[in-house]
Amino acid sequence: MNIVLIQTTCSNKDEAKKIAKALVEEKLAACVQLSEIESFYSWNNEFCCDNETLLSIKTTKENFEKIKSKIKELHSYDLPEIIQLDITNASKEYLKFIGDNTI
Repeated sequence: MNIVLIQTTCSNKDEAKKIAKALVEEKLAACVQLSEIESFYSWNNEFCCDNETLLSIKTTKENFEKIKSKIKELHSYDLPEIIQLDITNASKEYLKFIGDNTI
């Protein structure tokens, strides 16, 4: 089983909670953590600084495409961040938790 971390950001906590809830209820993710962050970036050739909510989504590599589709369906951004990071090392117990709680 290939366990991954998927990250996305939302403009507000309500949207982040809606996405997190959908992913866990549909068993696409075992766990989603929300963190308040400040993002600095360039958009349309302008400097931007915004408060956002970061979602850290624990899941299997096999669920990436379904999660990407769900995020795009529920997200308000024109171009949401959707990145996958491979988890190369974790406790067997935590890996089992993720496997047991995802489809």
